[in-house]
Amino acid sequence: MDSGSRGDDRQLLRNAHSEFRKRNMEIAEDLYTRFIASRLHTRAGGAKDLAAAFNNRGQIKYLRVDFDGAVADYTSAIEADGCFEIPLYNRGLVHYRLGFFEGAKNDFRQALEINPDFEDAKVSLQQTLLDQQHKMNRGY
Repeated sequence: MDSGSRGDDRQLLRNAHSEFRKRNMEIAEDLYTRFIASRLHTRAGGAKDLAAAFNNRGQIKYLRVDFDGAVADYTSAIEADGCFEIPLYNRGLVHYRLGFFEGAKNDFRQALEINPDFEDAKVSLQQTLLDQQHKMNRGY
């Protein structure tokens, strides 16, 4: 792969991030998808960029209430960069929202193993534990 193609990919990712920050979600999703397809096709570039693209595309799907799609993208982000705690946290939030407390606990705990100071993950883990206990106390 030539350096021009890598530069094009970097610009594509910068544009995707820019549209994401501006909340232009359809455009951002398309740009992330194009970036991901290019990176997967060429197998070039850094894992962090690929993981960020998957994570942010997962956020767009989450906001669209496409939870299966969001979980798939968060999982791909985790596979691309196992040291990136944000997609673990995000996937945990989806699991929590769907009532899959074991999956949520596992994701929040893994996020905290990577970053023990991740306050949102700490709070979410505690809430998951409480809600799971309440569910068991109610008998379902």
